Amino acid sequence: MLIDHRLVGLLSALALTISSAALAQSYPSKPVRIVVPFAASGTGTDLVARIAAEFITTKTGQSVVVENRGGAGGNLGMDLVAKASPDGTTLGMALATNVVVNPHIYKTMPFDALKDLLPVAPVVATSQLIVVNDDFPAKTLQELIARAKAEPGKIAYASAGVGTIAHLGAHAFAQQAGLELVHVPYRGIGQAVGDVVAGTVPMMSVSVGPVLGALQAKKLRVLAVATPKRLAYLPDVPTAAEAGLPGFELSSWFGIFAPGGTSKEIVATVSGWIQDMLKDPTARKRLGDNHLDPLVMSPEEFGRFVAADHARWKRIVETSGVPQQ
Repeated sequence: MLIDHRLVGLLSALALTISSAALAQSYPSKPVRIVVPFAASGTGTDLVARIAAEFITTKTGQSVVVENRGGAGGNLGMDLVAKASPDGTTLGMALATNVVVNPHIYKTMPFDALKDLLPVAPVVATSQLIVVNDDFPAKTLQELIARAKAEPGKIAYASAGVGTIAHLGAHAFAQQAGLELVHVPYRGIGQAVGDVVAGTVPMMSVSVGPVLGALQAKKLRVLAVATPKRLAYLPDVPTAAEAGLPGFELSSWFGIFAPGGTSKEIVATVSGWIQDMLKDPTARKRLGDNHLDPLVMSPEEFGRFVAADHARWKRIVETSGVPQQ
């Protein structure tokens, strides 16, 4: 009997298409877990994941739970996602550091961030601020830059630790402004903020969440925000470009990733959930109350964004002198 291989190929492709469509229509037919690569804290990545889980559960009627798997700077949790079955039942809520910074800091990564993790949807971004102790003599970004140039190697900045966004963000600022600043790493953002408030260290690069209380108490001042536009919740603070340092834009972000090999249909479904969440007044308010800015992109746009950010942070890390771990 003669076999028409073209017909077999067409039938196979049709079967695959029908199977994918059926999967998309029935998804999610099982509980979904969102892995957070940090300990439960009720803030940051954990908070965003829980808001997303609650919204998706309500929308689909299927149970969506958050599973915290901390360790190795987030590598353990994201490795769990990378190696999970690509059936949509395991998703990861990554902080930018997990995907675009860690690969340049760790000598050995348990997964390939650009191949084993599939970008699905960004959720929110949090912008970096240049913050100083309220008693610090520099009242503007240009005054800070001028003072640092006049005293190279004498002005220090605090960070949450070597290789953190707070460290690399301040390094990127110093590099772009042509400054020689001294890095003072701490064990966590709380200790770093505490010493800047106390005046032990005069400045830092940080997102608004950890310093909001100190800003409201007028113990810290923001000299500039590293965004293209002013922030709605800091309307009187200039952008870095307005303050005299054009091109200095820096933010961190949170996004949903799936295991590599996850179908386009599932990716599109999850992306749709997140975009719906970012239109929901209740979810938007909860995110806004924590100074988290919605970030909307298609899966394809998010993939290009992640690849570009990966390359950008590679350049920053390479010039920072961060030793590989």
